[in-house]
Amino acid sequence: MREAHVARATHETNIDLTLALDGSGNSRIDTGVGFLDHMLELFARHGRFDLRLSCQGDTRVDDHHTVEDVGICLGSAFAQALGDKRGICRYGQALLPMDEALVLCAADLSGRGFLAFDLPVPAQKVGTFDTELVEEFWRAFALHAGCTLHLKELAGKNSHHILEASFKAAARCLRAAVAIDPDFAQDIPSTKGVLE
Repeated sequence: MREAHVARATHETNIDLTLALDGSGNSRIDTGVGFLDHMLELFARHGRFDLRLSCQGDTRVDDHHTVEDVGICLGSAFAQALGDKRGICRYGQALLPMDEALVLCAADLSGRGFLAFDLPVPAQKVGTFDTELVEEFWRAFALHAGCTLHLKELAGKNSHHILEASFKAAARCLRAAVAIDPDFAQDIPSTKGVLE
């Protein structure tokens, strides 16, 4: 199984994360940010990733450091678990509806971290969660995973639906990208011979 363990401690957060790419969607997540926990639980389920994550963060300030640092750690875990990326499909895409919301996600596990984020969210908060932090999460993830990631909202009015659709779309997209292509299981999917 392609697995990774990431531990990261700063003055702002203390994170311990274990990821299995070839899992069954089981998760145990406690970041101290309820909405983020919910998003990561459904990310694990729809990606079929096994994810164990605990974070103690300075949420008395706000949720920014926790959300960004969890994105850093999850991205780092993906990069670690993928190793040299031999045999992976490399690309993934998903078009995901959730009621009135429709979100497109496309990814290239190229080794080059880049985020294109076009996800207008009507509300500044969902519950107590600052919706602008979702972009920070995905940027941190993409940069540390070495992933080109595009998230685009095609329709949507309800902020919770839009954000949930984005995490589900990303999960399905990344599930496709990390999958092993049985016809090329020993190959690096690049004419350069390396993905970094």
